[in-house]
Amino acid sequence: MTGLDQIGPRLRAARRERGLTLDELAERAGMSTSTLSRLESGKRQASLELLVPLTRQLGIRIDDLVPAEQPDPRVRRPTTTRHGHVVAPLTRESSPVQTYKVTFPPSDAAPTPRVHDGFEWFFVLSGRIRLVLGDQELTLSRGEAAEFDTRVPHSISAVGTRPAEVISIFNAAGERMHTLTPPS
Repeated sequence: MTGLDQIGPRLRAARRERGLTLDELAERAGMSTSTLSRLESGKRQASLELLVPLTRQLGIRIDDLVPAEQPDPRVRRPTTTRHGHVVAPLTRESSPVQTYKVTFPPSDAAPTPRVHDGFEWFFVLSGRIRLVLGDQELTLSRGEAAEFDTRVPHSISAVGTRPAEVISIFNAAGERMHTLTPPS
């Protein structure tokens, strides 16, 4: 059903919500009951000449009769590589929380822990992850998750000889530090 096909049913719903009959609304809007009935059933094409008096009587906007177009839900952002990590965005840039699939290359040693504003959550999809968090060094395997305040010194890396994949979720401050390349 297209947006124009929804005008009639939305018009009928608005009329019924206000407890008006076809005759009552048609009379108030200065048109025949037959015209209003055909508009509501989709048998007559809507025009501004017909809709303006109807929307005024119903106390709604013409925009209320035409649904907003649904945007394409697919996320189309490029995968990037930063410090050897492959970072695939899973949310739009405008999302309030940013989510990424991050692939960490194998590493013999943990990177130097960093501190910054933010909060981070991650879930291990495959491989094993070394999380250095403050004085702790933890190993997380597939199916395990962690969440932490990024003001605590931390680093994340893959353990062993294979890459590890995680889904990482950041608030805005954490996302800026982990995924955006600093200016040269």
